[in-house]
Amino acid sequence: MKPIASPGRTLALRGRVLSFTGDPAEIGERAVVFHSDGVVLIRDGLIERVGNAQPIIDSLPPDIPVTNHHPHLILPGFIDSHVHLPQTQVIGSYGAELMEWLQKYTFPEEARYLSPRIASDASRWLLDTLAANGTTSASVFCTSHPVSVDAFMGEADRRGLRMIAGKVMMDRGAPEALLDTPERGYQETKAAIERWHGKGRLEIAITPRFAPTSTEAQLAMACELAREYPDLPIQTHLSENHAEIAYVAALFPKDTDYTAIYERYGLLRKRALFGHCIHLTERERCALAAHGASAIFCPTSNLFLGSGLFDRDAVRAAQVRIGIATDIGGGTSYSMLRTMAEGYKVLALKGQKLPAFEAFHMASAGNAEAMGIGEAIGRLAPGLEADVIALDSRSSAPLARRMERVETLEEELFALMTLGDERATVATYSGGRLIYDRNAPRADRSGKAPQNEPGPFVSTHGVRGSDQ
Repeated sequence: MKPIASPGRTLALRGRVLSFTGDPAEIGERAVVFHSDGVVLIRDGLIERVGNAQPIIDSLPPDIPVTNHHPHLILPGFIDSHVHLPQTQVIGSYGAELMEWLQKYTFPEEARYLSPRIASDASRWLLDTLAANGTTSASVFCTSHPVSVDAFMGEADRRGLRMIAGKVMMDRGAPEALLDTPERGYQETKAAIERWHGKGRLEIAITPRFAPTSTEAQLAMACELAREYPDLPIQTHLSENHAEIAYVAALFPKDTDYTAIYERYGLLRKRALFGHCIHLTERERCALAAHGASAIFCPTSNLFLGSGLFDRDAVRAAQVRIGIATDIGGGTSYSMLRTMAEGYKVLALKGQKLPAFEAFHMASAGNAEAMGIGEAIGRLAPGLEADVIALDSRSSAPLARRMERVETLEEELFALMTLGDERATVATYSGGRLIYDRNAPRADRSGKAPQNEPGPFVSTHGVRGSDQ
């Protein structure tokens, strides 16, 4: 996937610049690139240079603005690999496990998204909220209604965002208002591909919700879409809950296991994103690895719905790509910081560890690789799209107090992911455009088009400005 330029101004972001050249879980701190006083130079939506500040600053023409984010961290924008657009108003619904939760809360809510107004309002709200949390890209489930895809993709395109989204395919196991048919699911997905895929920085994902809500005929149509569009992302769910797994076994008695259903229909491949993957057998993990598919870890959702504990060590040992996601609205926070914190706790209960460098890599370059967009975003490197965030590791009183005793960068990052939330987001840039500014009046954050104008903390280069 080639990065996409977006004509615009040249600007430089100065601060404590952190990125990754590889996976810290594999090569340790050699994967970490850190400039205590660094600059990210952006031209036409792409990163042009990254490095120590003074040499870059000294080489810039005087008309190029430098936004000085010191003492804050500058990182690649967070990437969320599993989000549900229509669930923002059922997040935090009480007292149900997965299958009951879907029937009681989720499906009735999703039925409302036949309304263009509801779908448009939700799209604006979700994209505003992701930006405020430092999330610049996501893989998003819309609903079975094509209007929901049009609303979300239209808003994402207007903002110039890199987003993956799909029309949910489901022809059984839900209220009539949500059901399509095998042929409609196929045709409506094709229409979405023709309208949106490759427009700006957008991609359509083939999106069968999960095996229980698709008949064999519909899975066959999803297989046909996968055959016709071999490079498209695929997103669905797998092995989240014991009751779900038993239900799947009853519906598909001839298949060896849950994963075998997707395998039989050609839905295991690179860029196939399988949400949850909690209760996999060794055979299933090996199947995912053999086809290059990705397992998406959704810690806040798994805890909230009591689904189980993700076995990262076993999935890694099988050499399966792993992403990490909020899974809004089974998940309970839009913040990737909060998601990393809960991921640490889930793994601790399994006797496993999630060091800070590995967590921040998962939420950026790791998710980009899992989603098949690592050649475009996820790192701060020349030639990549300029999706960048500035984070304040002293954004709350508890964080500020904790930072008084921090001695290393990794210690700072671990405290930030453990204690941080959306208040830590200072600024969010997508394709080099400022789409969230913590210092902006709150009225400027609700649904307006992203602005190219610099925020109030922009300084001319060579001057040590501040956004404090």
